[in-house]
Amino acid sequence: MTIELHPEILRKNGREEFVVLPYEEYIALREWIDDAEDLLALREAKREEGAAPARPFEEVARELGL
Repeated sequence: MTIELHPEILRKNGREEFVVLPYEEYIALREWIDDAEDLLALREAKREEGAAPARPFEEVARELGL
């Protein structure tokens, strides 16, 4: 996913200090970051899980009457 950003850089004492984004771009960027964090958490969970025994979803759903 590519997000086109239109930042406004604000300076303080001649140095770049702050960035202002249109709200829609901020929301898109925040969602992209949230997705990336979710992916990292999923990868970490899979790594920690290792070779733990697993059961197919269909089997569990059947047991739960779903």
